[in-house]
Amino acid sequence: KSRGVAGWEASLRQRPPPRTIFQAGLTPHLKPRSRDGSLKAKQDLNSSTVGAEDQLKYSAVKLFKETLSLIRETFNLGYVILECVDFWLTCCVHALAVSADKLDSFMAFPKYFNQASYNKLASYRRAIFQALEMASGRAGKTFPLCDMDSPEDQVKPMLDWANEGFQPKGSEGLKPNENGDAGTLNHHVLEVTLAQPGYFPPAKKQKTNLCKVKLVNEEDYSREQMVHEVLKNNRSIEEFCLSCGKTRVATFHPLFEGGLCQTCKDVYLEISYMYDDDGYQSYCTVCCGGREVLLCGNANCCRCICVDCLDILVGPGASESAKVLDPWRCYMCQPCQQYGVLKRRDDWSLKLQEFFVNDNGQEFESPKIYPAVPAEQRRPIRVLSLFDGIATGYLVLRDLGFKVDQYIASEVCEDSISVGVVRHEGKIQYVHDVRNITRKNIEEWGPFDLVIGGSPCNDLSIVNPARKGLYEGTGRLFFEFYRLLSVARPKEGEDRPFFWMFENVVAMGVNDKRDISRFLECNPVMIDAIEVSAAHRARYFWGNLPGMNRPLCASGMDKLELQDCLEHGRLAKFGKVRTITTRSNSIKQGKDQHFPVIMNGKEDILWCTELERIFGFPVHYTDVSNMGRGARQKLLGRSWSVPVIRHLFAPLKDYFACE
Repeated sequence: KSRGVAGWEASLRQRPPPRTIFQAGLTPHLKPRSRDGSLKAKQDLNSSTVGAEDQLKYSAVKLFKETLSLIRETFNLGYVILECVDFWLTCCVHALAVSADKLDSFMAFPKYFNQASYNKLASYRRAIFQALEMASGRAGKTFPLCDMDSPEDQVKPMLDWANEGFQPKGSEGLKPNENGDAGTLNHHVLEVTLAQPGYFPPAKKQKTNLCKVKLVNEEDYSREQMVHEVLKNNRSIEEFCLSCGKTRVATFHPLFEGGLCQTCKDVYLEISYMYDDDGYQSYCTVCCGGREVLLCGNANCCRCICVDCLDILVGPGASESAKVLDPWRCYMCQPCQQYGVLKRRDDWSLKLQEFFVNDNGQEFESPKIYPAVPAEQRRPIRVLSLFDGIATGYLVLRDLGFKVDQYIASEVCEDSISVGVVRHEGKIQYVHDVRNITRKNIEEWGPFDLVIGGSPCNDLSIVNPARKGLYEGTGRLFFEFYRLLSVARPKEGEDRPFFWMFENVVAMGVNDKRDISRFLECNPVMIDAIEVSAAHRARYFWGNLPGMNRPLCASGMDKLELQDCLEHGRLAKFGKVRTITTRSNSIKQGKDQHFPVIMNGKEDILWCTELERIFGFPVHYTDVSNMGRGARQKLLGRSWSVPVIRHLFAPLKDYFACE
């Protein structure tokens, strides 16, 4: 077929040379297909005479090719399909035509093996294991049984054998057997690695022994059996998951005595800070589940407990007794004593922080610790702020007395930019869309001492039923932060303090959270502004700022009660308020949806100046461009809590010049 008018011979792009086709398949008697035959087979798949099984195979082929292309582009590994791993492809389809002109020998395993991908990608780990299992079977290589429970410990001898050149047989031992060895894989091995999306080596996980199966009947305990064991057989409640009753405990319950299994822990991390429109938790405080929940009658409490937890953990009929009481108070508000097997922890506030801080779904190297800079050597700070909002970062730095040499801010909201320009007198340099910032821009504006940002959370928050996740919609803007952070880091040999911070919502999926942690190579710190302000605002913070894990302590300037934030003549109905978002009804409080303020004997909404005080901003901070109340609340609902950012930025005074 000719290309253009003059044909292939006159074209700048010549006809590509013929490519050798490598046939991979489970059935050794299948014959390689020609290029035309492959095309014909694809055309036939689209006909109505082809069965559903063939359609499924074709879809799997397409998916595999797309996945392979994505891995190649992402990790720049080249094709790592080796001559004896045809069985891996057959995990997807019965037969697949693969180009052989880029294949390499399996002896090149040490060259192509990527430790980072092995640590991060479950599919890569499984493929590596299956390749080594097949190779050891062909070479007749056996490995001693390992008593360790960790899958990494089981695979380590195989990796060592591969990296040492598959000795003693070398390449001869990797040749296929005459009878064929396809289909000999033990697909049960490392099944847990793929079945649990939250697993990323070298993180701790539920123990699974690859060498022997242990039957532990105690895992099947129900919560009723758990209560019997605790009350009748004097077993410790800490041995059981308080949410489901299983004995395989991964961590402690942050509020009540007892533990949580890995599955229930992941659920708790996701939805413990998820609230409904009435301001109460969406799910039970104890088990983060429950079809029917009872709301606490304490005006300052937003917790609820499900009927099942009451009737099982407290005692039969406890839910009916609670329904009679008006108001009924949850066991976080009642005196600290034993209620059945349910007892509030004395140090629950500390345990709650520890629960989120120690959620080491993944383990990373400790961030580099920079020594404090002598006072006479400190210089003004240079900042890159992505998704800047209403310039909270600049405001806090100036309040703390930092000399700011340069503050580059990326923001697309015109109202937010107006606030920053007016309130900070043009000292902020705005560069608009973060997606348009290039490496050259960073080199021109830099070097930077501090990179901060918090990408939009609407596609990450599980409160949004239409969320698209981390890899679609606004969720993928996180990768713009990651890209620019990587560019802004000091080059090799530069010995200067460099700090960064990334913020996002707590109520996100566990997998999204762990993917963010994997890219940023650190686990987040959870901080709730309720400790230093009059409103709840739980957020995750990733970063290397000094002392991020230290306790959050209020200062004399922080307004801790709602009454402290109100104008004269107005009375607060509540001590604290729920999380204030961009939605106007987020100001309403309690199960009866009351406005939080009384004025002239009637309920009233929070005024804009009062909202600004709750967030820690100066009065009238957002009063620019004739913006209405709704627009100003949207700006505040997307912003950071000033006292929290002050808490995080304060240690930087040991590194940069201050006035």
